[in-house]
Amino acid sequence: MASSEMQKVRVINELRGFIKKLLQDPQILERSLEIARRAYQEQAESGRSNDREVMARIANDISDTTSVHIPEDPNEHSEADRLYLEILKEVVDEEQALY
Repeated sequence: MASSEMQKVRVINELRGFIKKLLQDPQILERSLEIARRAYQEQAESGRSNDREVMARIANDISDTTSVHIPEDPNEHSEADRLYLEILKEVVDEEQALY
C-alpha cells in the first residue's frame, strides 16, 4: 500500500472513531459549536485575525470540556483534527452570514 493510501486509511479510521464519539455523546457537537461561536466572536470584537491562535484556543476548550482530545498546538493536529476545526469555522461563518 502506498503511503498516500495509508494516510487516507488512517484519516478515515480517525474520523470513524470521532463520529462514533459524536453518536455516543451528541452534546459534544453543541458544546463544540458554543466554544467556536464564542472564540470567533471574541476574535471579531478584538479585531485580531490570527486563525491559528483561535483554533488552538478552540481545540483546548473542546479538550477541556468534552471527551474529544485535540492537541492545543496546531502543529500537532491530525488531518481529522484540522478538518473538524475547519468545519466548525465554516458553520459559525455561515451562521453569521445569516444575520
